[in-house]
Amino acid sequence: MEHKMKLYEEPFRAIQSGKKTVEIRLHDPKRRKLKENDTIEFTKLPSEDEKLLVKITKLCTYPTFREMFEDIPAEKFGIVDNNIEKRVESIHTLYSPAREQEWGSLAIEIELLFP
Repeated sequence: MEHKMKLYEEPFRAIQSGKKTVEIRLHDPKRRKLKENDTIEFTKLPSEDEKLLVKITKLCTYPTFREMFEDIPAEKFGIVDNNIEKRVESIHTLYSPAREQEWGSLAIEIELLFP
């Protein structure tokens, strides 16, 4: 099954370059439909003029983003700085702590198929 998601420029480019191999999302109803070996078409925001196709190689759920960041090496997220506090603060600008508590977090390990 193919899924569609959107990404801002920086994470889009990190996946495109191969530096980022794990995408972070809430484990909400839309993401609960993901399965290993499914594909995701990422569209770059804001212009939506570029797309990437990736294959899901592994899915890992965590109660919190902090637990995810403590478990998965920073380089898989395309991050050089391993400051977990900063990463939690940053992800909370996209996903509120209330939504995190409601749904939990999802690490989507991916393999680039088509740049």
